[in-house]
Amino acid sequence: MRKILVAYFSASGKTAKVAETLAKTAGADLYEIKPEIPYTKADLNWMNKNSRSSVEMNDKSSRPAIADKNADISGYDTILLGFPIWWYVAPTIINTFLESHDFSGKKIVLFATSGGSGFGKTVDGLKGSVSADTEIVEGKLLNGKLSENELKKWVESL
Repeated sequence: MRKILVAYFSASGKTAKVAETLAKTAGADLYEIKPEIPYTKADLNWMNKNSRSSVEMNDKSSRPAIADKNADISGYDTILLGFPIWWYVAPTIINTFLESHDFSGKKIVLFATSGGSGFGKTVDGLKGSVSADTEIVEGKLLNGKLSENELKKWVESL
């Protein structure tokens, strides 16, 4: 039986709720990717080109620091990795997380919350942050209320 970890970054709490439900439904462990410096509402103002999130997303080499660099992912073969979609891609803190751990031989399935955009080129943007033998696949946008049964079927299909 495979061991699943649900790892997520949530800026406003929406992705956290989805991740908690997903972990419960999948019988998976839960891990929150926390920024070393939490994001404020002003930081997340995408209308302001000088906001923290705008500056980070305009610099593809940006790697916001994470609070906990010691997550033990060794015992998991499948990682469900969640985040809000920012500018059609994952926030760069996701690259920080991926580059902080060894995902060799693991399967990473993405899930996201979004106000309207899809995954875009998210998978391509994350592949450079893991070893060549790590599989990253686009999963699901989990914006609405999916039933536990629908979530369970999705996880079983992975």
